[in-house]
Amino acid sequence: MLTARPSDRGGQPLYTPQQRARRDATKWTLVQGILAPLQFLVFAISLGLVLRYLVTGAGYEAATWSILIKTALLYTIMITGAIWEKVVFGQYLFAPAFFWEDVFSFGVIALHTAYIWALFAGALTPVDLMVLALAAYAAYVINAGQFLWKLRMARLQGGAPA
Repeated sequence: MLTARPSDRGGQPLYTPQQRARRDATKWTLVQGILAPLQFLVFAISLGLVLRYLVTGAGYEAATWSILIKTALLYTIMITGAIWEKVVFGQYLFAPAFFWEDVFSFGVIALHTAYIWALFAGALTPVDLMVLALAAYAAYVINAGQFLWKLRMARLQGGAPA
């Protein structure tokens, strides 16, 4: 079983006491706390619809709409997450505590955006679009894992929001 270290930044805590206080006081923490599980729920439903289409050939429209909804939530959580990062760390993105999560988030966004472009440009077949969506979803799962790891680290440091 893997155990999280209190910090992966050379012994530094994830949050300073001031950052922890700002994190706990801002409404953006609650917004992220609502959007993240909502996005995961939409992802799980959409993944099922995409796989259903790939296996049976049925439900292309439902799968497509679900990917568009998932992508809209991704953009929303990225924008609100950048605002959260500005409030807590003083910069919109790439704060040292979340640098690699932000870097990988841009890859996730790029894949989702490529799907939207290919869909509206008619650049890929329906099956190829679904495969691209699966690649975007795989990247999303990795990125979500990065953020869950950081949440665990914050809790181990005793600074998790109530």
